[in-house]
Amino acid sequence: MVKVLFVCLGNICRSPVAEAIFNKRIKEAQLVHRFLADSAGTSAYHLGDPPDQRSVSNALGNGVKVSHSARQVVREDFSEFDYILAMDRDNLQHIQLMAQIQEVSHNGIFLIRSFQSNAQGLEVPDPYYGGKHGFQKVFDVLDDCNQRFIEYLLETH
Repeated sequence: MVKVLFVCLGNICRSPVAEAIFNKRIKEAQLVHRFLADSAGTSAYHLGDPPDQRSVSNALGNGVKVSHSARQVVREDFSEFDYILAMDRDNLQHIQLMAQIQEVSHNGIFLIRSFQSNAQGLEVPDPYYGGKHGFQKVFDVLDDCNQRFIEYLLETH
């Protein structure tokens, strides 16, 4: 089974939505037996909190149910997950630094947008301080990222 961890800063906006979209897509494709997803944050700001209500509402409006309790990335995640997908460069660097400090190697750490052919190096914007439009933009980006990432997984696994 291939395991994927989606990571943002607080684990209440972007990463739980990415996880929910991924889970919905693999369920629809009847691939639940092949893939497992979770999400986490690089910070401890929202430990145990539910996802941001604006993210939940927006995702639900797009047919995706988000259900998660915020957690922080831990050392065990590096051995548990085959892929760790960061939403932005700051979180990518934080994850890479954490792996280095804890002396673990991991070849599956990427920006999530690395799997979009036209978005190399781009980040998923943080909608936390934005309006409703920002949450929809993030959903659209994550939906496309997940589609491309799942295609990549099916080709390589």
